Amino acid sequence: MSIGQPLPTCKSMSENTDPNPFANAATGDGTPNPATDEHSGHAPEAEAGHAAVDPRVAELEAEVATLRDKWVRAEAETQNVRNRAKREVEDARQYAVQKFAKDVVEAADNLKRAVASLPQPTEGEDSILTRMREGIESTERSFIGILERNGIKAEDAKGKPFDANLHQAMAEQHSDEHAHGTVMEAWTPAWTLHGRLLKPAMVVVSKGPAQAG
Repeated sequence: MSIGQPLPTCKSMSENTDPNPFANAATGDGTPNPATDEHSGHAPEAEAGHAAVDPRVAELEAEVATLRDKWVRAEAETQNVRNRAKREVEDARQYAVQKFAKDVVEAADNLKRAVASLPQPTEGEDSILTRMREGIESTERSFIGILERNGIKAEDAKGKPFDANLHQAMAEQHSDEHAHGTVMEAWTPAWTLHGRLLKPAMVVVSKGPAQAG
């Protein structure tokens, strides 16, 4: 090569070599692109959303679900026990005086019989008899009112269908005026304590019209 002869032109490094074989064409940085992993050809499994679930985690989740179900059942049973206990206490409170109430209604029946046994008012009757009748009737009304305020009630059975839960049949008679099975006469009322039978009504029940011939 003679002096002064121009030197051969060298190609730039960028034309024949790549200083960073991992350069990202899109970003120009040197970070390897996992999307073009030359060994797998696709993104790692974790980033694809297919990471394997730990069997221990699944086992613990199943155990938690089982324990939660047992807790819910136990809580429901506990509530049932509370409700039963509450009802039993309420029943004990309401019906603790049941025996006493039976004796009281006996006195009420006797008082009613006493009123019924008095002679009917007549014109010019003795004033003592009038005052006595009024006094006994007033006492009966007051006594019945006290019983009702304490949950003890009397139910007149006359004219109603016979009910074995409330009535005790003392006799049966034929009647042209009452259908078969109707209470013709009630000697005593049916007494209840908060809806529970204390004493059945003593009644006479119709057998219906007598058969001709």
